Amino acid sequence: MLSVRRAPAWFLFLLGLTFVNGSGADAPKQAAKAKRDAVLAPITDTAGLPRVLLIGDSISMGYTLKVRELLAGKANVHRPRENSADSANGLRKLDTWLGAGKWDVIHFNFGLHDLKYVDDKGALTAVERGKVVATVEQYEKNLRELVARLKPTGAKLIAVTTTPVPAKSNGRQEGSEAAYNAAVARVAQETGILVNDVHAFVAKHADAQQLPANVHFSPKGYDQLAAVVAAKIAASLPRRP
Repeated sequence: MLSVRRAPAWFLFLLGLTFVNGSGADAPKQAAKAKRDAVLAPITDTAGLPRVLLIGDSISMGYTLKVRELLAGKANVHRPRENSADSANGLRKLDTWLGAGKWDVIHFNFGLHDLKYVDDKGALTAVERGKVVATVEQYEKNLRELVARLKPTGAKLIAVTTTPVPAKSNGRQEGSEAAYNAAVARVAQETGILVNDVHAFVAKHADAQQLPANVHFSPKGYDQLAAVVAAKIAASLPRRP
């Protein structure tokens, strides 16, 4: 083994990182935490740019940083400092998320947490042993109330479809998102808001699909989603003089 005195500089550097950051086995967890912290950190607005609010669950958290990058110089992209979870949670916390500022575009999605199955303690569980968080009927009712409360902001509203639920996804039924997305389409048509059909994009692009038996995406998949989201938002931004 190398003595510390004779060790090359690169070895001492790596050794120092080990002591500072912990064991190498912890590195993935630390990297994930650092990214989550960056996603949820508040941003400072650039004066003169439109303000965009992304509301959504971990899928939207996965593309938030890339969307900010793609819209740099075009918009200030904010999000709640938490996972937005299900539509009922959205109704409870919407006023806090909106705050007192003016919004030009609000891009929002709920669904994956509504259609999941939980046990009596609210923990994710197998479909046959749990109860769905929100039926399609309740989800649609919540969406209508959310839109009614968002419209007075004067922002351009964009409802986002729920991405596909693959086979063997824990606590969720494969393909169950279809009925929830039909509810999104009904509400959007009746209220005149826009729809960002990210579900259709994922269905047509196999390389953007989630990890096996998982509703989440690979880094490449999140970048692809971010491009779709950024393009939809950019097309909805107010024209600058």
